[in-house]
Amino acid sequence: MQKDLSSKKMSMRTPPPSFVKLAMKNMVKKGNQSLLHFGLTAIGFIGLILFIAVLGRPTLPH
Repeated sequence: MQKDLSSKKMSMRTPPPSFVKLAMKNMVKKGNQSLLHFGLTAIGFIGLILFIAVLGRPTLPH
């Protein structure tokens, strides 16, 4: 019975790891795959922003 109380107190003291910490641990574990996906996401996002900028460009009269 004493062990149950002490394990309960221990679990109450330490909060579960945050999503950011879990994501960082996973990113370090997977290494190059995470960097590749991050790079592709960054390139896609920049491409999307440039595409929207081209579409919204004002036309100036000559």
